[in-house]
Amino acid sequence: MANPTPNFASAIINAEYCVPHSVDLVMTGVNDDVVFCVKGPLVPIVTPRGHRFLHDANGNTILHLRINSKVLRSGWEAFRGESTEQRDLTFIREPAKLFQRETKMKVFLANNSTQVCDFKLVKASSFGRSWVVTIAESNTVVAQITRKPGRIISSEKFMITVSANIDYAFIVALTVTLEDHLRTKRRRSAVGMIA
Repeated sequence: MANPTPNFASAIINAEYCVPHSVDLVMTGVNDDVVFCVKGPLVPIVTPRGHRFLHDANGNTILHLRINSKVLRSGWEAFRGESTEQRDLTFIREPAKLFQRETKMKVFLANNSTQVCDFKLVKASSFGRSWVVTIAESNTVVAQITRKPGRIISSEKFMITVSANIDYAFIVALTVTLEDHLRTKRRRSAVGMIA
């Protein structure tokens, strides 16, 4: 990443996910150790499709991610543990605007009472294989997410590089919402090509 490391620690999910050096993650970590696991609901009838659960290496649920039903297109909300209570809200990731030159998705932390976003998820390459997470309206990059397409859709991988002192569980959670955004976009373009 071209930008210097921010000079502050930013614990969003938990301080244990902030380390004083940059981190490379592939959901299993660079040493093939399980860092996080993302699962859908165990009972899809009780918990609908638009839900994901981020678990740590011990199987503990860190975050409950769900599509925001109040937003027409796929905005996401993240809650601590398995909760959906407002008091446990961690962040909201807004959907990308339909007509914008550069694809950007704004991220607001739960304690933000302003109209200025805390982070942005920005498409960094023309085919959407590379994305960056920036701080608010600045160009300061705190994470880079690169999509590595597989031979089949289920084997698609994301390589994540996170700056020092940035909550990497938060970046992984954003990557989960990004994966849904990209899958939805591919599905819509496939339908458009058929129609």
